[in-house]
Amino acid sequence: MEVAFEYFLTLLLSALVSLSTAQYFTHRPKPHQPAFEHDPQYRELQRVYDWKNIQYGFPSEREREEVLRNGRYNPDSPIPIDIDVYYPPQGGAARHFITTPRFGQGVPYSLGYVTQVQRENGSEIQAYPSYDWHKTHGGDCNGLTSVYRVHIDACGQMWILDSGEIEFVQHCAPQVVVIDLASNQLIHRYRLPEDTFKAKVSRFVTILADIQDPPPLGVCKEAFVYMADPTSKAIVVYDVKANKSWRVENKFTYPDARFGTHTVAGESFELLDGAFALAVTPKGLGLRRHLIFHALSNELELAIPLDVLQNSTRWQRGLSSSLEEFVSLGRRGVQCAAHAVSRSGFWFCGFLEPIGIFGWNIQTPYTKANLKLLALNPKTLQFVSGMKIVTRPSDGREELWLLSNRLQRVFGGTIDYKEINYRVQRCDVDDMLQGRGCVGS
Repeated sequence: MEVAFEYFLTLLLSALVSLSTAQYFTHRPKPHQPAFEHDPQYRELQRVYDWKNIQYGFPSEREREEVLRNGRYNPDSPIPIDIDVYYPPQGGAARHFITTPRFGQGVPYSLGYVTQVQRENGSEIQAYPSYDWHKTHGGDCNGLTSVYRVHIDACGQMWILDSGEIEFVQHCAPQVVVIDLASNQLIHRYRLPEDTFKAKVSRFVTILADIQDPPPLGVCKEAFVYMADPTSKAIVVYDVKANKSWRVENKFTYPDARFGTHTVAGESFELLDGAFALAVTPKGLGLRRHLIFHALSNELELAIPLDVLQNSTRWQRGLSSSLEEFVSLGRRGVQCAAHAVSRSGFWFCGFLEPIGIFGWNIQTPYTKANLKLLALNPKTLQFVSGMKIVTRPSDGREELWLLSNRLQRVFGGTIDYKEINYRVQRCDVDDMLQGRGCVGS
């Protein structure tokens, strides 16, 4: 009788999901069955850059020799995490930005751009906005201490998330720094207040700026910024116009211990990370807009309405705040890392097994039947930690950009710097979805 009542209650709760969120589904396939359907026409992505280890440039050869001598630069230490691309609106060469957080010593700077200079193990990277922003290694909190990911908006502004820590020691408060890419000048800075993070625990790794006043009529000065803090298992929301932020932490931002073992290409590592990947429902689809997110160490894909997330008063009850507003979209049975959503509502994510890029139309249920394998390469797609969708101004088409870094080998100590370890790849979104192939697109 008790079981029957619980079953009835479950059906009743499902029926009470509001019409405004009915486009998202709570169907839950059985876990641990990663037998995904795929189109036999899936294609590989186009290679853009690759590295055996990270090759940095410096203001002078004297500076290079000095940091090599004092241990502040070890070419084998930096691990690239993220990629973003800026196309100047008036034309000109694209700029490709790479982040290399300071997990440990030997990382002279954690945000740079790829140059045309070729070195033995790959293209040289130069510091951004300049070397001076990084050279104190946490000694100057007006610079950049350790950057995991960035987000370039439609106005050509780079939103930088600086964790403020090096080798897991907090040197500076976490901060959001905004740089105008046309002038390379600082235009905004926000240091997170102490009540939004946990000292010696938090590590902010993902940033997403949801612009409220986009071009052509707006100038990208009003935004809600979402930041993932997987080590303290929370999402922080920053209202730029109101200049305040708040913390969202509950059972939905937490990992699942069953998915704490991450296996890629036969090698495993342990990591119990909470909320990690962030994307938003695009405008213009006629849907109630949500933040779509998942924990790195979980199989669940989740969503929370933006109008709820953006209301600071809804998050004052701590772990019990607004629990009824979270939507469980579905289960994958496997982990995926970075994700992104196109303007037409297609979600992309790099799965750990099989090692490939999967796509999902967010207006359909999140089921294995609707998760389509779009690109497969067990060698070049090992752990996709950075993923962006970038609009090309010349023709308005969207490109999918990603960075893979074989993180399982970094954690396992099996990385071989005689091999290519880090890769940047791309594909036009439409070409990828329609199976036309990526090379030369």
